[in-house]
Amino acid sequence: MKLLDHSYRTLYSELAQRTLDAQFSSEFSIEGRFVSMESRGRRYWYFDLSTPGGGKQRRYVGPVDDPEITARVEHFADLKADHRARRKLVSTLIREAYLLRPDSLAGDIIQALARAGFFRLRGVLVGTVAFQCYAALLGVRLPNTALQTGDTDFAQFHSISVAVGDAIPPVLDVLRAVDPTFREIPHPADGRASTQFATRSGYKVEFLTPNTGSAEHDGRPAAMPALGGAAAQPLHFLDFLIYQPVRAVLLHGAGVPILVPAPERFAIHKLIVSVRRRTDNDGTAKSDKDRDQAVTLMDAMIETRQSEALAEAYIEALDRGPAWRDAIGASLRAVSEDTRAQLLAPLAASVRALGVDPASYHLPA
Repeated sequence: MKLLDHSYRTLYSELAQRTLDAQFSSEFSIEGRFVSMESRGRRYWYFDLSTPGGGKQRRYVGPVDDPEITARVEHFADLKADHRARRKLVSTLIREAYLLRPDSLAGDIIQALARAGFFRLRGVLVGTVAFQCYAALLGVRLPNTALQTGDTDFAQFHSISVAVGDAIPPVLDVLRAVDPTFREIPHPADGRASTQFATRSGYKVEFLTPNTGSAEHDGRPAAMPALGGAAAQPLHFLDFLIYQPVRAVLLHGAGVPILVPAPERFAIHKLIVSVRRRTDNDGTAKSDKDRDQAVTLMDAMIETRQSEALAEAYIEALDRGPAWRDAIGASLRAVSEDTRAQLLAPLAASVRALGVDPASYHLPA
């Protein structure tokens, strides 16, 4: 696996800063003001803007203890967007560093939802398009395999959707601004709700949320107040995936600031779902794709000396119970013996460095 040249990693860091600056410049008018409020023992930034008639519009911004958010709040008056310069940075990273970019439709959809406030409201991009972002985040060139997709998936915790007290515009309007053929797909368990939206050509957008309750919620849509009329499909294991997401830049247009799962969580989650795919109609193909992405990310994190973060996620997942242990074990047994040895030896060393016995987690002692 080839590491990115330091100069390209620097360019990506600069792009990440500029895109977040530009997001603030475009989303918040200089005529308004930021205020902090406490909720459940934690402080959050909101943006107040006066409306005609003496009213006030309040929008959620983010946690006060997020240093990047608070820094931009404090220096908001000095922020200046540089669209042309950012487009040049994106072009350089794609053409010279050979970093991955999404197909144009996926990029336009994600950009539209970003501008609508989805990521500001702590939504997370998941799935294959999120996987494409890890090359720049980890500073490596990922193999251009297992990247074809006909859908884009987004996730949000239900508790966050309820708590933020804000919402994106009607999601169907946002999507139709990208492709006017987008339509709602009524949920099979409740036709009044839609978790999926599709174009005439069949490209799908789906909204997901963790199911941490009983199995009776598996097939039923969850109401999501922040998602502009969209519901979300509850899924097991998703809470592990989208906990504490990380910032990334989608290499589309002038760069789109987004949230994606932490790469170590993405990798371990893919090990789990690769086993559970076997009951799907096209389960074999999806299972192989999931496992390929998991192995690729694990290898990249080991190569870039981030294996302790991977080890922490691995330990957390196995500590969640027998179903988690069985799924991860079965997935690792499905890869070649050489690949398994290349992954498990450094993973065991990192688990040991954390003060834990590797043998307790099915790793070589």
